[in-house]
Amino acid sequence: MKQKQPPRVGRRLAAIVAGDVAGYSRLMGLDEVGTARTLREHRKVTDALVAKHGGRLVKTTGDGVLLEFPSVVDAVECAVAVQEVMTQRNEGIPQDRRMLFRIGINLGDILIDGDDILGDGVNIAARLESIAEPGGICISSSAYDQVRAKVAVEFADLGEQRLKNIDRPVRVYAAKSKNLGMVMPDSVTSHPEAKKPPPLPDKPSIAVLPFQNMSGDPEQEFFADGTVEDLITELSRVRGFFVIARNSTFTYKGRAVDIKQVGRELGVRYILEGSVRRLASRIRITVQLIEVDNARHVWAEKYDRLLADMFEVQDEITKAIVGALEPEIGAAERARARLKPPSHLGAWEFYQRGMWHLLRRNRDGLKSAQELFERAIERDANFSAPHSGIALASFYNITHGFTDDATATGNVPADVELRGAALLALSR
Repeated sequence: MKQKQPPRVGRRLAAIVAGDVAGYSRLMGLDEVGTARTLREHRKVTDALVAKHGGRLVKTTGDGVLLEFPSVVDAVECAVAVQEVMTQRNEGIPQDRRMLFRIGINLGDILIDGDDILGDGVNIAARLESIAEPGGICISSSAYDQVRAKVAVEFADLGEQRLKNIDRPVRVYAAKSKNLGMVMPDSVTSHPEAKKPPPLPDKPSIAVLPFQNMSGDPEQEFFADGTVEDLITELSRVRGFFVIARNSTFTYKGRAVDIKQVGRELGVRYILEGSVRRLASRIRITVQLIEVDNARHVWAEKYDRLLADMFEVQDEITKAIVGALEPEIGAAERARARLKPPSHLGAWEFYQRGMWHLLRRNRDGLKSAQELFERAIERDANFSAPHSGIALASFYNITHGFTDDATATGNVPADVELRGAALLALSR
């Protein structure tokens, strides 16, 4: 009996385009509904350009898209048209609200899985997109060989690049055009608008970069990644922190990074990085918190544990790190706020200055703290922390004997006075 042969795997040569929105998590943090709506509006225009150039939308992944073109010339011309129209659509938009696309293009062999496409050809396009600058296009040498002198755009040779999970170096070219407003990686002339760092949020902003697996065992990679994911989740629960999502930080996995550049790209003030090393039944996790502006190490710690229960150890270390980070970042924020002139302070910074004086717990310090909390409320009446700060200052004034009048708190709203009185009642 003749043995039945397995079905033949479908393949074809295609131009693959991967694109996403640079800093999408930051934009969602600023205005979730507005960002989603704006992306939908941009997509209506860019989808029409894809169809016009003969492309096919394979799938969308949040802010990302995967496209397929039968011609690499059409793929590059479409990408150029998309960046050109996005430059126009971003005109008049504040810098911190602009949507800038990153695009990677590769010409390669792909596997066909229904409507989906798979394989190294797709993976290379995705990695090229991840190294493209906001507003920029990076293409592989296989794509460059086909479009050279055929499209109205010049390319800068970035040399061979090591791309994540790609076993061989890929020669990369970055598009450059004075007319399109595109930008290239640091080795290429860039557009000043796109390179301008996004403004930092008022509250402390932090990105947790993927931890380095120092064990030499690829199977331990999941423990390092799981620890980072848990840290991002736990830090997101701290109401005073602005935390960058995993999808944005994990684009740096396996790459040598410059802290200042990462901080600029993600729009954060602090970066947490670390490493994981396992030896037999013991595990060591080393972490360090870095302030982006001056690359100063704010805090560092080493955790050694016996690995009896992996998840239990992961939970324990995560809680220990988050518990240590909160006061360390608070102290760094108070020190930073004290150095800025009052005219440049926002609600968060007035609050941090107030907390510095509050912790002195003397008469003058508490008076200064109350004044600074009131200034914070003037800046943002909906910011709850300075209201609580005034109540706590009132509480300390009474318990330290600086006043015996629970209502002698200056221009304090009635609900805050009640909270201060409640704190005092609970202490008795």
